[in-house]
Amino acid sequence: MKPDRPARRGRVPLSLRRRPVPWDRQRPTWREARPAVIAQALKRAQARPSGNWYVVGASRDLRDDRPLARTVAGQEVVAWRAADGRPVAGPGICPHLGAPLRDSPVRCGTLVCHWHGLALDGTPSAGWSPLPVHDDGVLVWVRLDEAGGEEPLPAPVVPRRPGRARALTAVYTGAGVCEPEDVVANRLDPWHGAWFHPYSFVDLTVVGAPGDGADGDEDAFTVDVSFKVAGRLVVPVRAVFTAPEPRTVVMRITDGEGVGSVVETHATPLGRDALGRPRTAVIEAVVAASDRPGFALARKGAPLLRPLVRAAAGRLWRDDLAYAERRWRLRSSGRFPG
Repeated sequence: MKPDRPARRGRVPLSLRRRPVPWDRQRPTWREARPAVIAQALKRAQARPSGNWYVVGASRDLRDDRPLARTVAGQEVVAWRAADGRPVAGPGICPHLGAPLRDSPVRCGTLVCHWHGLALDGTPSAGWSPLPVHDDGVLVWVRLDEAGGEEPLPAPVVPRRPGRARALTAVYTGAGVCEPEDVVANRLDPWHGAWFHPYSFVDLTVVGAPGDGADGDEDAFTVDVSFKVAGRLVVPVRAVFTAPEPRTVVMRITDGEGVGSVVETHATPLGRDALGRPRTAVIEAVVAASDRPGFALARKGAPLLRPLVRAAAGRLWRDDLAYAERRWRLRSSGRFPG
């Protein structure tokens, strides 16, 4: 299907729905949400290079007094800020007697093991070697070449974002029993939005999908949707979903309020749990921007707004992780293709 006329940005970001459609009377989307389209988009995403880079957390959580710790692909990793503010990362197991470095403090840019005092300043020492790390200003990435198995890239594939000086950013983190591909497949199915998340999305129409002959990026999903605010008040936008690398899906607003704003969903494999099941972290970055004068006040109130943004993302991901977890269970049992 061809893209319709995009939503236009008016003087007031809010619109009033004149004739709200009850949830059970909205147009079914199951015929359009063709499994083959989603599967092929996922396959193409998995074929794109990641350079072995994995998101470990928010830049805001990278501190100079304690490490940011995460298990990535079964490997314990710690990251912190050196005395000059640059990011440092490496294995999270002390090479001396195996202490968990996640529990150790950072003093003057040096991580000091709390078992026997081994000091690590980010350079090779006593069998400990640093890992490549990248702080893009919103998220922190580490490169694990052994886990990724790809040709290394000097930097991760970071999506284009609004300038940080004019943006409001918030990062949500959750985890579920599934693999990264289950999270990515969920995000490459925009048709489920108004059905599965009616508390957040209404009037959703996918106006362009891979293989439908629409203009633009052949791997993009273009959606006209309204974000619910309260009652009949909504914010209509046009958004485009793309997957720039195997573990990332980006939703970018291309028309309507907040043009250029992005929501980046990153799926980071954690490793196996005690039952041998895969676990994946969902690390989602919201980078919102607007040229409206009032948005400057929103940026000033960022410390108060970030918890609200994270809470909204958390509500969505409680549902979507259940979706991804069920997909993994069915797929791993052979009861659903994947």
